[in-house]
Amino acid sequence: MGIIVGIVVEAAPGERRVAMVPGAISVFNKTGVELVMQPGAGAEAGFADAEYVEKGVRLAGSREEVFRTAEVILQVRSPGANPETGAADLALLRQGQTAIGFGEPLSAADAARFLAERGVTFLSMELMPRITRAQSMDALSSMATVAGYKAALMAADSLPRMFPMLMTAAGTVAPARVLVIGAGVAGLQAIATAKRLGAVVSGYDIRAAVKEQVESLGARFVVLEVAAAGAEDKGGYAKAMTEEFYQRQRELMAGVLAQQNVVITTAAVPGRKAPILITGEMVARMAPGSLIVDIAAERGGNCELTRPGESVVSGGVTIMGPLNLPSTIPYHASQMYAKNIATFLKYLIKDGKLALDREDEIVRETLVTHGGEVVHPRVREMLGLAAV
Repeated sequence: MGIIVGIVVEAAPGERRVAMVPGAISVFNKTGVELVMQPGAGAEAGFADAEYVEKGVRLAGSREEVFRTAEVILQVRSPGANPETGAADLALLRQGQTAIGFGEPLSAADAARFLAERGVTFLSMELMPRITRAQSMDALSSMATVAGYKAALMAADSLPRMFPMLMTAAGTVAPARVLVIGAGVAGLQAIATAKRLGAVVSGYDIRAAVKEQVESLGARFVVLEVAAAGAEDKGGYAKAMTEEFYQRQRELMAGVLAQQNVVITTAAVPGRKAPILITGEMVARMAPGSLIVDIAAERGGNCELTRPGESVVSGGVTIMGPLNLPSTIPYHASQMYAKNIATFLKYLIKDGKLALDREDEIVRETLVTHGGEVVHPRVREMLGLAAV
């Protein structure tokens, strides 16, 4: 008898992704995994129940049945990442069950405490280490790819100008100038997309090491004379810098922003509030009709005027604070996420059973709760618990 793995309809409001797609199921060949699914789980993302059944998935009678029969529950948003309706799923999870998904463990530590109290083993997709052998499981990078692409499209759609230079009988149309702040996965995808749409693109990042990547996409790398030694942590993520650093960065950035038609900001530090890179004063120096798309809105935003989930206008400049961009392209976002989570689950299965080797870096870094305890050091610290 293999492991029974459950897939459910995502309960978070507005979430259209699904944790498993029919095309990713073949990853489980020869692992003894049996899949049980709540009917309609993939519908919002464009995957019909019949496609799953064709791949051998069993349809359950209800959501409760999936939670009752599955040993492992795969979700996009596990309870911690679903503050609105996640409590209902917490009540359905049981002792000895394993949940895998996004769970915001570094900002929703209380959900981790509840999962531990229920005896649930929780593995967080956000905490996947950025090491070579975990690349195919890195769901944050996959979702950042989708967000960066969509941010550039939103900018092109909302800007009162066209992106490309056009030579027309009515004269020449000058190209839009786009600046992308933060050249991580989302930033690089935003740069590539804006460039393909014909804009003149610049990129900025505190990590000088990404200059080559920005230039390889045909964008100009903006250099600000501000020292940023140690701007990257050992996991390859941007680190939070000092307030003096951000102050100097803002002063130098103000002049660059004033020349742009579009600014896309993507700077986020895992588990922390996003750094403020654009102040209200800097926005006031931008030309009316300019646009800021703040991908970091979910973490409070990189612009002081950002309102998460809204678009606001200040002095003729529009500041967009979109939330959950991957959910707006659910088909491909689900396809990428499903491949990540399926590869991860397969990695955890040894001889037809779930085997959590705590010595393994991938397991150690992603394991949040196990055996009735919060076991992740950073989450324990946030909860004020003694180190294990």
